[in-house]
Amino acid sequence: MSRRARPPRSSRWVEGNDFELLENGEAFFPRVFAAIEAAQREVWLETFILFDDKVGRELHAVLLGAARRGVAVHVLVDGFGSPDLPEHYIDELVEAGVEFRTFDPGPSLFGRRLNVLRRMHRKIVVVDGTLGFIGGINYSADHLADFGPEAKQDYAVQVRGPIVAQMHHFVQTAIDTDRGRGARQAPAFVNLSPHGSAGAMFVTRDNHRHQTDIERHYRIALRAARQRVVIANAYFFPGYRFIREMRRAAKRGVDVRLILQGQPDMPIVRTAASMLYEHLLRGKVRIYEYCDRPLHGKVALVDDEWSTVGSSNLDPLSLALNLEANVIIRDRAFNAHLHQRLSVLMEESCRTVEVPAKSRWARLRLLRSYCLFHVMRWFPTWAGWLPRHEPVITVAEAVRTAAAGERNVSGATSAPRPMV
Repeated sequence: MSRRARPPRSSRWVEGNDFELLENGEAFFPRVFAAIEAAQREVWLETFILFDDKVGRELHAVLLGAARRGVAVHVLVDGFGSPDLPEHYIDELVEAGVEFRTFDPGPSLFGRRLNVLRRMHRKIVVVDGTLGFIGGINYSADHLADFGPEAKQDYAVQVRGPIVAQMHHFVQTAIDTDRGRGARQAPAFVNLSPHGSAGAMFVTRDNHRHQTDIERHYRIALRAARQRVVIANAYFFPGYRFIREMRRAAKRGVDVRLILQGQPDMPIVRTAASMLYEHLLRGKVRIYEYCDRPLHGKVALVDDEWSTVGSSNLDPLSLALNLEANVIIRDRAFNAHLHQRLSVLMEESCRTVEVPAKSRWARLRLLRSYCLFHVMRWFPTWAGWLPRHEPVITVAEAVRTAAAGERNVSGATSAPRPMV
């Protein structure tokens, strides 16, 4: 790899891992719930969305069961993504011994929540320090096909091997069981035995030292591409440099394909992405719109070895504001399987976007694209000017105590601590 394409210092390749692609809730939920039911020591779970529906209630049941048999269970949800969990839902978990925390539980004004920016958007599970899950799937019924036309198409992976130790260390640090900052040293890495032949990197994005890590790894892979690139992403509105690398890859003969939403869960998503279409298409990037149902995936592959699965979209929120986590995989078998699944999507469920016919409006469209690229180019700088409140993680007991008017609760908790 050239000096220019050197990976960020915050991550490194770890060999000896095994990855299994889990497509949609039908594959993901049973695997995660079975792992929690089999847990012997601890469960760490982070998610953006947790709803009190049939999926959320099944998760609730297995977490309760684990806690009641003595497993240490730690849950972190995002306050914006999971705003309406019933009090009894949380109370039952806490009473069973679950450490239940909410990231940035902001106030509302006239029913509108104010904590829209800087979300905890990760989806990670680590069981007993040896088995991990990571991807884009939340705990809600709209990730199951029987939800109907609005059911989401999405991906996650089950992970075994030494890379799980990095995931484990990360969630232990992010959801510290001690109630104050600096209460104990960060947990040490545990050396796990090889469980497969895949190399991997666990890569995160935050608003401190790792603000651009995920995007940088995408751009490194695009610069190194020689044969093919397939990116399937729900919310696509990346920066100028990302678009430039895609076009450069396509112009040097790489088969660059982009799978986006054709039936979006939010209409503005398609509107924003479509503003990029002409510039990408004229740069020889092939665009497919997935039309069966909303696409919620965040996966990509380059050539026949590199792949990534995770929570990060390719839009301003994920690339400049949210807390995200992806795993990057170096394995031919996984890459081939992911390519096969995405090829089925393109062949059976997508429409191909064509280059617009030349018209008197062509120059206006190009001018619009030019302006848009420069807006995107400077977005990360402008995002830094947005409110930089310190997000907090609030323990569920503290939330209930305040709501009850300082009623006595056994085992007092400390004040919410800033998220680091």
